[in-house]
Amino acid sequence: MNVILRAAGALAVLTALSAANGLQAQTGPAAPTAPVTKIGFINSQKIIASAPGRDEAEAQFRKEMAGYQAQVQKLQDSLKTIIDTYTKQEPTMSAVARDGKQREIQAKEADYQNRVRQLETQAQQREGELVRPIMDQINKIIEAMRAEDGYSMIFDVASNGGSVVAADPALELTDRVIARLKAAAPAAPTKPVGSPVPTPSGVKTPPKKP
Repeated sequence: MNVILRAAGALAVLTALSAANGLQAQTGPAAPTAPVTKIGFINSQKIIASAPGRDEAEAQFRKEMAGYQAQVQKLQDSLKTIIDTYTKQEPTMSAVARDGKQREIQAKEADYQNRVRQLETQAQQREGELVRPIMDQINKIIEAMRAEDGYSMIFDVASNGGSVVAADPALELTDRVIARLKAAAPAAPTKPVGSPVPTPSGVKTPPKKP
């Protein structure tokens, strides 16, 4: 998200602010007053889980994933049939015929793997199509809150690698973002296009047959 800053820098920012306040106290009232930095934070995972349109997008995704899995299963069954047939016929095959059949199986396996990779790429693209309207709405609301309330920075404590270990609960904006999301029109998921696809993280390429 362009408006959700990584939490990794939050600790450094808070440390810098504390140091600046200490310096001001030492120099006395004559020292110039530093501008106030207003900071807030959110939990993006909680926001996404509560976002209108999320359940519909997930349901659509599961539906399309079922179609994808059917395609993969059909390809896998076809490859298995070829391998099983070869295994039964191998003892009676000549060396030349055996080598030729093995090359054919290797080519089929390569085609299978290539097709699975193509479908995984389509899965990632489709995931983006379904999630983008929801994420755009979240970004829009967070940016509006930042501008309206004069926040200098809004951190995401749920981001990967976050280092914030403690924060004033009064700085959290998560519930306010969720309230605005629910008050706004829900983001509708994009209609299906192209091949059915699954959740990328759940795709497991079947092991290569011997």
